[in-house]
Amino acid sequence: LVQQGFAGAVRERRLPVDLWFVQTELAQLVDRTAMQRLDVDIVDAAREQGYRRLWFAGISLGAFLAMGYAARWPGRVEGIVGLGTYPGRRPLLQEIAQAGSLDAWRRGAKPREEDDLDHDIWAWLARADRKTPALYLGHGAQDRFADGQALMGSTLAAGHVDVVPGGHDWPPWRALWARWLDKGVLDRPCNA
Repeated sequence: LVQQGFAGAVRERRLPVDLWFVQTELAQLVDRTAMQRLDVDIVDAAREQGYRRLWFAGISLGAFLAMGYAARWPGRVEGIVGLGTYPGRRPLLQEIAQAGSLDAWRRGAKPREEDDLDHDIWAWLARADRKTPALYLGHGAQDRFADGQALMGSTLAAGHVDVVPGGHDWPPWRALWARWLDKGVLDRPCNA
């Protein structure tokens, strides 16, 4: 992310934010400890240092995990920026399509397993009363997950979804990041 200019884009805009870059290991995804790590090592640590406004930004699976965190730990982060968000397993997306709408799916949906993160994220997205955290999603028009990403975006208010040319790769993600930063959401201090 640093090499791809994400931190530089924040510096160029002189935004009053601190960035923490988190690397999740594959083992933490497999053993399902990634969420607990986000809660303890990032959110709790930031709170202990006095931060009151926390945002998660992620790309692909990182965005998926950020949304999973928000679904399972409500009220802990102020917002999420998801770029090229991985929309979950194909069978779940097919279930939603077969139901005819996300709302119809939500009414009859059942988790496939005890710790079904895909289900939790989509059930959270489908909630009509979901107001927080703020959620902004963006993806490339030719992203291999564009259909699922468009369905995710259909749950959001106007101005919270952005689509640019490109696939599941750095050029659209950089463009989306810059466009999101230019919305001015982070202009007030995060530590205030």
